[in-house]
Amino acid sequence: MLNAVSERFFSLSRRFISSSNPNLITSLSLSSNPNQLLDFFDALLQRCLTLHQARQIHSQFIVATAYRSPFLAARFIAVYARFGFISDARKLFDSTSIEGLNNILMWNSILRANVSNGYYEDGIRIYVKMRKFGILPDGFTLPLVIRACAHVGNYSLCRIVHCHVFQMGFRNHLHVVNELVGMYGKLDRMGDARQLFDGMPVRSVVSWNTMVSGYALNYDSDGAYSIFKRMEIEGLHPNSVTWTSLLSSHARCGLYVETLDLFRLMRERGIEISAEALAVVLSVCADMDEVDRGKKIHGYVIKGGYEDYLFVKNALIGTYGKHEHLGDAHKIFFYMKTKNLVSWNALISSYAEAGLCDEAYAVFLELEKSDGHQVVRPNVISWSAVIGGFASKGRGEESLALFRRMQLAKIIANCVTICSILSVCAELAAMNLGRELHGYAIRTLMNDNILVGNGLINMYMKCGGFKEGHLVFDNIKGRDIISWNSLIGGYGMHGLGENALRIFDQMIKSGMKPDNITFVAVLSACSHAGLVAAGRNLFDRMVTEFRTEPNVEHYSCMVDLLGRAGLLQEASDMVRNMPIEPNECVWGAVLNSCRMYKDTDIAEETASHILTLKSEITGSFMLLSNIYAASGRWEDSARVRVSAKTRGLKKIPGQSWIELKLGKLKLIELLKI
Repeated sequence: MLNAVSERFFSLSRRFISSSNPNLITSLSLSSNPNQLLDFFDALLQRCLTLHQARQIHSQFIVATAYRSPFLAARFIAVYARFGFISDARKLFDSTSIEGLNNILMWNSILRANVSNGYYEDGIRIYVKMRKFGILPDGFTLPLVIRACAHVGNYSLCRIVHCHVFQMGFRNHLHVVNELVGMYGKLDRMGDARQLFDGMPVRSVVSWNTMVSGYALNYDSDGAYSIFKRMEIEGLHPNSVTWTSLLSSHARCGLYVETLDLFRLMRERGIEISAEALAVVLSVCADMDEVDRGKKIHGYVIKGGYEDYLFVKNALIGTYGKHEHLGDAHKIFFYMKTKNLVSWNALISSYAEAGLCDEAYAVFLELEKSDGHQVVRPNVISWSAVIGGFASKGRGEESLALFRRMQLAKIIANCVTICSILSVCAELAAMNLGRELHGYAIRTLMNDNILVGNGLINMYMKCGGFKEGHLVFDNIKGRDIISWNSLIGGYGMHGLGENALRIFDQMIKSGMKPDNITFVAVLSACSHAGLVAAGRNLFDRMVTEFRTEPNVEHYSCMVDLLGRAGLLQEASDMVRNMPIEPNECVWGAVLNSCRMYKDTDIAEETASHILTLKSEITGSFMLLSNIYAASGRWEDSARVRVSAKTRGLKKIPGQSWIELKLGKLKLIELLKI
């Protein structure tokens, strides 16, 4: 239709858009043919680049003609929606005449405007209103409604819309059925999706891609691969979208090597490498710590001209950040012309995971600032990354302060946030705060999450709340090895070795296989409780029964067990006969036992081994100095301390924490003692 527009109209269109001068429109004759008028304004809208221009064109349309066109009104609604001004689109729709409302084009335009801008529930309401108005949907209406229902996530609602599709004769409409297949995939109803797919008389490449994507969303790499192979068997050629969905399904399932193999196969077959595929492979490189491969993929990004794709840049930040190439990550972030919340969170998380809490917090504060132009604000992921970063570095007070700020900002905590704060409560022995978090988890139904459940067990057991810890353990759904280890470790650190051994036996009977951490926890429990025979028996069973080779931590526990029992020579002999190289922690366990029993001979021999390690840990020097002092050898004690000082080693003062409750006011008072 645009070919029929006169050169005069095109000239006016170009001049109007370039100058944004609304007076130019008055040179258009008001007596022009209505079709030419519509063509003219349609041409203007297609060339419209800003919201300001769209509003100018709209106002001039009202001035220039009284002719009302549902087609052009729908165009204006689409333009307003494109710029994100859904309120303007709704006002225009609401002012439409009855004649316009009888046109399906108007309803489709306002429906698309709402759905494309994320107003899914409003889109469904518009559909209901349309049906009440007596307008029947067409092949453009139903896919939009189906998409809205999929995002709302209500299965019953989706089934109703599915019935509408069949009742109105769209059961074989390719585009509509493809949307239904995608809807069930988003709802984790791949059985329903597969039934629809298998019943389709005709399938397009989009149909196959939708199935592969559905399996990918539901972490089913086998299902995705079976559809992919079936597609090839039936003589169809998977396109770039199919391959990318297959890559995504394998990556989401943790099949990183297979993902990289598929990517290599894509290149060998000459499949177009999309920006989405590169983003998936970059995330895999990050999780595999494949920094060199990540750099090669970055090369593909540059060669393919995908550098300006926002989601690709975000993936690059995550890749370099996880490899601790934070300078490169920050450089990419700094030079980004456009940043979204994912960009900020990627950099914050990179710093936090690298242990650079202050740098992560600095980026967080920059995000938090509002300069009037910034449209992104910290979300729960931003807060959780910084809180978790401080918690992992033992800076619990700062984690708690940030958590309080997060609550005041009315940001709802998620499972990651709760787990971080629970770990802080465990370290600070703040059981009252831990109980409050437990209550919050119950109210928000997060207590069913295995990570939160394990965090609660760990917190209660470390704080001495054995009854409560056991209660959480008994009620946790799908308990895993971490659940058992937390219970065993809690009893062990409080010297309740027999309880720890009892739980260990229950664990074995339940069919759960112990891991290295389990044996460290049980051996440590035996050490603290002085259960030498039980410890020796367990150490032997590690190899004979559980086929687990002891590592340096297990030997350290055994040496500590023997040393605490006064068997210093046996402990020293065990270290010398270890099949692996002992570290300072193992020799330190011997040295600590020498301090307890004032055995300077074995202490001196042990210290000579520690000195050969060129250790940077101050504790061993202080232990040896104290052993000499306890034996009255003051000159030797002073000599060791001078040696430590010469090496530049300093002893960091220890600190303890207590929790106070003052009257009715519950506070966490962090007092250094």
